[in-house]
Amino acid sequence: MATLAMPQPRQERRSDDNFFLTMAFVMAGVLIAGFGLTLGMGRSTFSRPPIVHAHAIVFMGWMVIYVLQNWFATKGPIALHRRLGWLAMGWLALMLYLGTAVTVMNVRAGTVPFVFQPLHFLVFDPLSLIGCIALIGAGVSVRANTGWHRRLNYCGMALLVGPGVGRLLPMPLLIPWAYQSAFACIVSLPVIGMIADWRRDGRVHPAWWWGLGGILATGVLTDIISFSPIGLALYQAVTIGTPGAAVAPLAFPPSPLG
Repeated sequence: MATLAMPQPRQERRSDDNFFLTMAFVMAGVLIAGFGLTLGMGRSTFSRPPIVHAHAIVFMGWMVIYVLQNWFATKGPIALHRRLGWLAMGWLALMLYLGTAVTVMNVRAGTVPFVFQPLHFLVFDPLSLIGCIALIGAGVSVRANTGWHRRLNYCGMALLVGPGVGRLLPMPLLIPWAYQSAFACIVSLPVIGMIADWRRDGRVHPAWWWGLGGILATGVLTDIISFSPIGLALYQAVTIGTPGAAVAPLAFPPSPLG
């Protein structure tokens, strides 16, 4: 930990700036494109319950915060970056609450998107948020070392890009591997960072391995819970007395496309 706390050399930090700021805009662009496409194609409407709109507003708010944090870290003022960082942690907690609430609402109503198994959906949505918070929390804990800080934060953000990626991919054609296909796109984001490091510095920063490990651990834990008696018990507890109880937990819902 003493090693992690050592400040990143100024030259190395400056060489990182363009990459992380650019990728912040790229990840934000993927999310905007994904949700914009869904809305434009009529697959989502403004008639959804208020909690869905609250979740969308908070989620998009986080996207703005992440881009601003990268902007302030590279362009300044750095003092504003530090102040906004504490707000960001509280914002993530709100995202976890609202994201989990919307997921549970869909599972109970039996309205899980047909490209996902309901039990898998119930687990991977909250766990993605928890994985994000864990990685960003780790990044905050080593904020004195910019190299570690920004890479762990980047990997945390990568876990939140899944919903945007899933809306851009031809998910119905990818069943039963729709989730895995979107997850592979998420994994590609830290790999891009590794390649950028190697091309620029001739080495891969060790923070990437920890960040990638955190992302992969989130995916593995998701499958362990989903396809175990623990997952089944969780699904039954969540759906008892609701329409979702009549839905097979690990069967793909019927496709509206036929």
